Amino acid sequence: MPRLDDSAALVPALAGLTVLERGWLSSNNILIHAAGDEAGAVLVDSSHVNHAEQTVALVRHALRGQRLDRVVNTHLHSDHCGGNAALQRAFGVPVIVPPGLADAVREWDAARLTHESSGQRCERFEAAGTFAPGDEFSAGGRRWQVLPAPGHDPHSVMLFDPAQGVLLSADALWENGFGVVFPEIAGEPGFDDVGAVLDAIERLPVRVVVPGHGAPFSGVAAALARARSRLAGFQAEPARHARHAVKVLVKYHVMEERSMPLDALLRWAAATPMLGQLWQRHGVRDSGSPAAWCEHYVHELVAGGALALHDGVVSDR
Repeated sequence: MPRLDDSAALVPALAGLTVLERGWLSSNNILIHAAGDEAGAVLVDSSHVNHAEQTVALVRHALRGQRLDRVVNTHLHSDHCGGNAALQRAFGVPVIVPPGLADAVREWDAARLTHESSGQRCERFEAAGTFAPGDEFSAGGRRWQVLPAPGHDPHSVMLFDPAQGVLLSADALWENGFGVVFPEIAGEPGFDDVGAVLDAIERLPVRVVVPGHGAPFSGVAAALARARSRLAGFQAEPARHARHAVKVLVKYHVMEERSMPLDALLRWAAATPMLGQLWQRHGVRDSGSPAAWCEHYVHELVAGGALALHDGVVSDR
C-alpha cells in the first residue's frame, strides 16, 4: 500500500513534501506543497495507468484543499507518466516533460516513447511544455535544479534542492541499485552514462534521496557503493544485464495483466521488439525463438517466487 514516509531522520529535509510510495508497477509520487504566494502544488511523476484512479484519490487527499498547479515527469516510461491523463481530467493541470520526447508526446508516437517496443501500456496525455537540464524552478518554497540523468533512459532528469540537500533521483539511483538500462536493451551504450550520473550525484551535497521506487533514504554513500557494484557486474557481463532486463519486462507485463495464460504471455514476448532484440544478441544460441527464451525466464521467476504458474496460467505474486 502507498504510505507517507515518517522516518524521523528524513522529516526535516522533506518538510512540505508528501512522498507517496507506490507498489512496483507504479513509480512514487512526490507532491511538493505550495508555499507562500505560489499558485499551487507540483506533483512529480504520476505512476502507471492501471493505478490512475488511485493516484488521483491519493493526490486529492494529500493536497488537503490546496490547488494542484502542474505535473512534471522525470521521464516518460509508463510507470512514471501513466497517470498523467487521469490527473489532467481530474484537476485540469498542465503536464511538463523533459524535452527529448516532447514531440513524440504531441504526436503520440508510441514507438519513440518505447511503450510499444517494451510491450507496455500508457494512456495518451497532452504536454503543455518542457523543462531541461540546466533549468530551475520554484516549488514548495524551494529552488529546484533540473539535472541530467541519462543511463536508465537517455532523456531522464533528476530534481535537486541544494538548500536542503534533497534529490528526487527517479530511476538513476535507488537504495539498492538503479533502473534497467534501456539503451543497452536496444544495443546502444548506456552503462557509462549510468556511472557518470552516479559520479555526479556523489559530487552533490545530497542529504536525502527520494527515489522513483522505494522509500526515501539518507545513506547516500552506501547506496552509491551498491549501485556501482551492480553496474560493474553488468559492465563485466552484459549478458547478466540482458537476463535481468528480460525478467523485468516479463514481470512488469504480468503485473499489468495480473494473470494470463502462459501461451498468451509467450505470444506477447514473441511480438515485443525489446525482447526480440535481447534474444538476437544474448539468447539466440541458447534457444530457437524469443518465446522459448522467455519461457525459460518465466520458469526462473516462478522458481524465485516472483510469479506463480498453475494449470497453464501465470499470475503475479
